[in-house]
Amino acid sequence: MTLAKIFITGKVVKNPEKRYTQNDLAITSFTIDVNPQDESLVRVFTMGNTADIAEQTIKAGDSVIIEGRLQTNTFKTTSGKDKKIFEISASTVEKISASEGITKAPVGQKENLVQFATEEISQDLIDEDEIPF
Repeated sequence: MTLAKIFITGKVVKNPEKRYTQNDLAITSFTIDVNPQDESLVRVFTMGNTADIAEQTIKAGDSVIIEGRLQTNTFKTTSGKDKKIFEISASTVEKISASEGITKAPVGQKENLVQFATEEISQDLIDEDEIPF
């Protein structure tokens, strides 16, 4: 069941696995941790060209931004209980930082790293005595 469009960040905890459908469509799946404090794991699926790129460039330990459709799925545990799992059918996967040991993106691909300049942000802050209430 599809719930909504989602943008989410997380750390890849399992290397992507690529498989093929009977019609030769590539499907890659991997798991991300979106909240390290309580291990909130989300399964991510990509298809087609995105699946090929994800399988080649994403590794366990990488931080990623995922855009896609949030879905829920249920399965039975070994004890017979129904368990709900969250999945994302991803349309876009972007690496925002690499795991340790990986220093650059594969040849011919641009690596997007997000960096913030804290000095610029701190200059824009308002002092408490400047607040009018």
